[in-house]
Amino acid sequence: MNGAPENLPINRPAGLILAGGRGRRVGGQDKGLMPYRGRPLVEWVLERLAPQVEEICISANRNLDAYRRYGCPVLPDTLPEYPGPLAGLREGLAAVAADWLLAVPCDVPHLPLDCAQRLLAAAMAQQRCAAYPRAGGADHYAVLLLHKRCAGALEAYLRDGGCSVHGFLGTVGAAAVEFEAAENFANLNTIGDFKAPSP
Repeated sequence: MNGAPENLPINRPAGLILAGGRGRRVGGQDKGLMPYRGRPLVEWVLERLAPQVEEICISANRNLDAYRRYGCPVLPDTLPEYPGPLAGLREGLAAVAADWLLAVPCDVPHLPLDCAQRLLAAAMAQQRCAAYPRAGGADHYAVLLLHKRCAGALEAYLRDGGCSVHGFLGTVGAAAVEFEAAENFANLNTIGDFKAPSP
């Protein structure tokens, strides 16, 4: 599934914040609800993502009521044993009405405000059904744009035991899109990162 079919509809994507992980590197805390510069991390991501998308869902597996307070549908994994971000992506693709879905992890508080626009433009120009950013010589696979027609490929990949976002994007021929500022995709992985100054 290298390319998307021609004449895919163009509209603003839906957004999905991936907050369903176990937070192993932050002592098992729910990373999206941890305070960063005075407010929960998920609020930073919501603020950056909301102007770019038609609707937002949150993928979460605990503290569901806390996430619901933000007025977004909250989607727990239906696959068992925390299988990773692809499980959240699966729920997001099934839940939203938009043709495209922009998934963003809850630990990227400085997401570019033109991320959705640039990923969508590249996917359409290259007739791909998926795109992700590349910045500072690194690929940022956890920020990804998918067309809903990728849902079948995702189901097949998960059914075959796949769990890598990178691996899945390879199966659908995702486009890499160059961005200038690598710091916009910096994620907060450790307790120390939450105390560091912002870029």
